[in-house]
Amino acid sequence: MTEATARQSTMSQEEWEVRKDLAAAYRLVALYDWEDLVFTHLSARVPGPEHHFLINPYGMLFDEITASSLVKVDRDGEIVDPGATNRVNPAGFTIHSAVHMAREEAGAVLHLHAPDGVAVSAHKDGLLPLSQTAMLCLQHLSFHDYEGVALNLDERERLIRDLGDKNMMLLRNHGTLSVGRNVGEAFTYMYFLMKAAEIQVRTLGQGEPYLPSQQALDTTAEQSQQLGMASKLTWPALLRKLERIGSDYAT
Repeated sequence: MTEATARQSTMSQEEWEVRKDLAAAYRLVALYDWEDLVFTHLSARVPGPEHHFLINPYGMLFDEITASSLVKVDRDGEIVDPGATNRVNPAGFTIHSAVHMAREEAGAVLHLHAPDGVAVSAHKDGLLPLSQTAMLCLQHLSFHDYEGVALNLDERERLIRDLGDKNMMLLRNHGTLSVGRNVGEAFTYMYFLMKAAEIQVRTLGQGEPYLPSQQALDTTAEQSQQLGMASKLTWPALLRKLERIGSDYAT
């Protein structure tokens, strides 16, 4: 029996499926070059009434994460996996526990420090409507001011307040965050936000940008309401991509 098979035998099939999706998200973040060594974090809620969630073991690179290596913690940040000895990032716990506790539908929360996302978070005007991609994000976007490394549990209340019911956030001078009902939805929101940030950084480097009309902004805002639904197509395609390159994320 392999280690992965032994781990899988200790949990429900529902939990194992969430573990595989979350491990896939870690591998995709690495594949898109959005990781920051071992210092950011993605989480997913474990199915069931216990309010447990999965997060990365602190110290592993994202391209090392597998379904069986993820750590299960409770709402207080205590590891609940039998026999687990790994640490979790305390800042990761602060941010992710806040969202999971406040948003019952939050099946997954992704947080990154990728350069383009940080750059846009530090721009006075935040995300600008410079592309169709950005315009699709604006209605889903919120902001949270920087308070220092997220080690103070008191910050959770302010983060939750600022997030509200939105599914994307620019953490000012810090990075990006996305929320989804499942891992695929959260990843799709993050992809759109990161692509919009990348386009903005490139555009502003060319001089004064061209801005669309208010009518175009209003039309795209209306069209963006179902953005999360795109994950029904994007997530299976991304999993196929990992399979084609021989990723062992599902072990």
